[in-house]
Amino acid sequence: MAIGLIILYWVLLIVMAAGIVGSLIPVFPGIGLIVAAIVVWGATAGFTKAVYIALGVAIAIFAITTAIDYLAGYVGAKKVGASSWGQIGALVGMLLGLVGFLPALPIGGPILGLLFGSMLGAFVGEMLHRRDLGLLARCQLGAKVSLAIVVSSLLGNVIAGILSMIATVVFLIATWSTVMSPAL
Repeated sequence: MAIGLIILYWVLLIVMAAGIVGSLIPVFPGIGLIVAAIVVWGATAGFTKAVYIALGVAIAIFAITTAIDYLAGYVGAKKVGASSWGQIGALVGMLLGLVGFLPALPIGGPILGLLFGSMLGAFVGEMLHRRDLGLLARCQLGAKVSLAIVVSSLLGNVIAGILSMIATVVFLIATWSTVMSPAL
């Protein structure tokens, strides 16, 4: 195997590692990076049966993690009685936290902004929507909804991270012997 392909292989493994980390962090590219790296490898080194298997697994995991990302926060929020206002508030808060429209955090930057923004947005959404409840009841519901949305979203990210690791391991198992074989 040419030294250039071996170097490319290692670079793509680094990209896949970044994809695993990205799967754990909301709104950063995750499994998509892994799929792209496999496609680049296949286009460069050839689409062998092993590469097709790795690509098929990665695409399936991409579909699963996309569904998990969407459903995790939704299901968690619905279980504690969140309204659509709370869910929309969480989404708006997450985006505002990401781009830094919330007050600067001393540590964590945009990552913590995502979490605190989601929590604050869900809380505000529930406070605005549940005006029929007393202030204490609204605060309790808002806190419960905001916590549920963040916890379920984080759980979804952990699952996506594990699945991204599986996709990377499948690629390694499928391609390692052909890349690192001394006969090539």
